[in-house]
Amino acid sequence: MQIYNSMTNKKEEFVPISPGEIKMYACGPTVYNFIHVGNGRQIVAFDVIRRYLEYRGYNVKFVQNFTDVDDKIINRAKEEGITSEEVAKKYIEEYFTDAHGLGVRDATVHPKATETIGEIIEMVSILVEKGHAYEVNGDVYFRAHSYPQYGGLSKLPLEDLEAGARVDVNDIKESPADFALWKAAKPGEPYWESPWGKGRPGWHIECSAMSVKHLGKTIDIHGGGQDLTFPHHENEIAQSECANGCKFVNYWVHNGFLSVDNVKMSKSLGNFTLIRDAAAAYGYETLRMFLISAHYRSPLNYSEDSLIQAKAALDRLYTAKTNLEFLIKNGEDGSDNGKKELDVYRDKFIEAMDDDFNTADAIGALFEMVRKINTMTAEQPTKALAMACYDRLMELADILGILSAKAEEESLDEKVEAMIQARQEARKAKNFAEADRIRDELKAMNIILEDTPQGVKWKKA
Repeated sequence: MQIYNSMTNKKEEFVPISPGEIKMYACGPTVYNFIHVGNGRQIVAFDVIRRYLEYRGYNVKFVQNFTDVDDKIINRAKEEGITSEEVAKKYIEEYFTDAHGLGVRDATVHPKATETIGEIIEMVSILVEKGHAYEVNGDVYFRAHSYPQYGGLSKLPLEDLEAGARVDVNDIKESPADFALWKAAKPGEPYWESPWGKGRPGWHIECSAMSVKHLGKTIDIHGGGQDLTFPHHENEIAQSECANGCKFVNYWVHNGFLSVDNVKMSKSLGNFTLIRDAAAAYGYETLRMFLISAHYRSPLNYSEDSLIQAKAALDRLYTAKTNLEFLIKNGEDGSDNGKKELDVYRDKFIEAMDDDFNTADAIGALFEMVRKINTMTAEQPTKALAMACYDRLMELADILGILSAKAEEESLDEKVEAMIQARQEARKAKNFAEADRIRDELKAMNIILEDTPQGVKWKKA
């Protein structure tokens, strides 16, 4: 299996620290608002990576945090007239609504910054003791110059980073590139007692402390969106390796930007679409299909046409699924001869996913398999073959997190079931006028019927 490592800018053979086990961390949201589709790309990308690693037999311990104390949360609390804690609780709940809608499985652990204050203070204290950090008026800063490899992930020399920071140079810092580990409390803000007085953690130190608490000092995979490469992940590496005295992460994984008219989608630019709103228009699963339609590192442009294409692709897969479910129930008795012919498509799927989780090529292999399934089951409509095809289809679809909705047949109400049965009885009695009338009434309800040798099939228009 090959994984593209953002630290080396090349694909590398994946070798986990412990055979059969993987420690993976993905930076989660700052919970002050609903998440937008750009956030959703990262969340879905790491969900697929985790699913595939588990499919390949690894025991994955996956940590995704919540930043639940931050300037943005404090400002939102003032706007809404509630506490920061209430803001965080509200938007964590809203996050799970959207994440579950997208078919994203809960992480093994979802730690919060406010639950990790003790570990954060301990890590900052170690950095101060080792001379990597210093305190000024209750603030604690990391000395960027104390870590010779600083800039290794972003490929930016420290001198360039300092030059870029001079516009906002803070006179109390020793260097413009130094960053906050601990912030002195301001009036009205939440705070915790510390060796440096009342205050709260900086953003970067949170992830380092949560990672070591739940996964240990060195982990296999860490990542997030490309925008986190600098400064967030760069700072995580520096403070973690200086505090722990060992390598922090073996493989850095970053997903590409989601853009609108070729401009990165972000809240700061105001060009974002909330997942909640996109799902209301197209459905959560369509949105997921869109988000996995390109390789996770490739740019992806959000548009109505893209979502329409994703829905059409998903509909084709659901048609295959429902056709197989129909044959499993109504097909002929017989063998599952030919099921081995599907192995070539599974192998192509695995080959694509082994190549840095290439979902675009994996989806291509899935559609090739569906075309083969359609041909095979048309020629041999047996229950056994349909079941074998169904199992293989769902095996691969589950890795991508799609085709998880219940069969539409289950959602038909008793009235529609009775109408279909009445139409069948009218046909047996050769009352074709009545049968056609019922068929037209069902059509008006967006229920389309298809008569086959195995019985009546239906679908929603």
